[in-house]
Amino acid sequence: MKWSVLTLVGADQPGIVAAVTEALFKQGCSLAQASMMRLGANFTILLRVSHEAETDLQQVLKKICTDMNLHLHIDEDITADAPCIDPDVQITVYGADRIGIVAEVSSALAAAGFNIIDLETDIGGKPEHPIYIMTLQGVAKNGIEPLRKALQGLDPDIEVNLDEINSLRG
Repeated sequence: MKWSVLTLVGADQPGIVAAVTEALFKQGCSLAQASMMRLGANFTILLRVSHEAETDLQQVLKKICTDMNLHLHIDEDITADAPCIDPDVQITVYGADRIGIVAEVSSALAAAGFNIIDLETDIGGKPEHPIYIMTLQGVAKNGIEPLRKALQGLDPDIEVNLDEINSLRG
C-alpha cells in the first residue's frame, strides 16, 4: 500500500465530499486523516489516502475535478508509518483583527518549544469591530511554563487561554 496526501480546492457547491469520497472508495482507497472546510467562497479538502501503488489518483478524480471545477494537488506521504501525535495543549487567542497576529503568536510559541499540530482561525464580532479567533493544538516540548511565559509577552490587547489536554487514546 502507498499513502498520498490530496488537496482539492474549488467553489463551494453541494456534492463535493460525496463525489470525491465515492470515487476513492470505488478504487479501493482508504481515508485516514481528513480536513474539509469552507474558506471564503471556496471549499477545501485535505485527505490522507491509502491506495495500491498502481492506482493513479489523478485519473481517478479527473472527471470530478473537471465537472466540479476543482483544483487537485497530490503529494506522496513522506512518513507513511509515522506514529500518531496527540496534542497536550490547546491555546485559544482572541484579539482585534489585525495584520500579523498569527505570526506574532506562532513565533512566540515556537520559541518556547511549541509544535503546532492543528491551527484554525476565524473572524467574529461586527464588521466595524472584528475579533480574530485562533485555536491552536500542539505539543509543549519544553513543558507548559515556557508557553505561559511566551504568551505573557504578547500584545496586552490579545486574550489568551492555555489548557492542558489529557488524551484518551489507548
